[in-house]
Amino acid sequence: MTERPRVTLLGAGEIRRLAEELDLRPTKTLGQNFVLDGNTVRRIVAAADLRSTEHVLEVGPGLGSLTLALLDTVGAVTAVEIDPRLADLLPRTVAEHAPTRRTALQVIAADAMTVTADRLVLPEEVAAPAEPTALVANLPYNVAVPVLLHLLAEVPTLRRVLVMVQAEVADRLAAEPGSKVYGAPSAKVAWYGVARRAGSISRNVFWPVPGVDSALVSVDVHRHPRTDDRAATFAVVDAAFAQRRKTLRAALTGWAGSSAFAQEICERADVDPGARGETLRIDDFTRIADAMKAVDRGEQE
Repeated sequence: MTERPRVTLLGAGEIRRLAEELDLRPTKTLGQNFVLDGNTVRRIVAAADLRSTEHVLEVGPGLGSLTLALLDTVGAVTAVEIDPRLADLLPRTVAEHAPTRRTALQVIAADAMTVTADRLVLPEEVAAPAEPTALVANLPYNVAVPVLLHLLAEVPTLRRVLVMVQAEVADRLAAEPGSKVYGAPSAKVAWYGVARRAGSISRNVFWPVPGVDSALVSVDVHRHPRTDDRAATFAVVDAAFAQRRKTLRAALTGWAGSSAFAQEICERADVDPGARGETLRIDDFTRIADAMKAVDRGEQE
């Protein structure tokens, strides 16, 4: 097999030059913080543990640092970029720094929260899986959790995830039940797979320098999709964590209609109604949702 030519990554000077060319002033609104350090970019790709045939979905490629490193490693990249200037620039940057890989890039100018799976399919001539098999991204801090959950729900072909997020968000996503930071995001991500913290990233490798440090989170997506009712389960999760310090009996009162019925549903699900949401695993929330559905079916018969 012919070895693929190495891709030239962007240096700090070139990143600033490209930004100046676009008259780009990174904004907090779009969560624009660009990674300047090539070693950090390579480290992110290595941590993702990607196969050479992978079709990677990248959200917020920015000026293309991570995109280039991904194209140096995998079969194809679909990059979703909300800023039209950056979306227009990315193919030119790839053509200049990775000319043999330019056809392996697909750019979608859109808000990731509006993207559906059918928009992510590659053209037939690209030698990679048609649909994304991995998500690797430096997610904007202000929308990291909603974007991650949206894509996990929308793209069932994903098998591995590695995202860079604010350090405290990483702690929440990877938290286990009983932890002080375990919450609704932790439980919801656990629906899709096993989340782990995969390393820390210093704020000093970014431009502009953010006020917080970042961290990597990996998600090993379940090979066999769950068949339970996700919406019903997530409704229970939201209710349980809306009043974090309350017992399930109290926290689920609004969801169930009364505290007595909330207690009955928990007991039917073999979950202690005196427990708090932060002690429950995702399977516990699912059993509560299923118990409510069973009662509803019984009333309809």
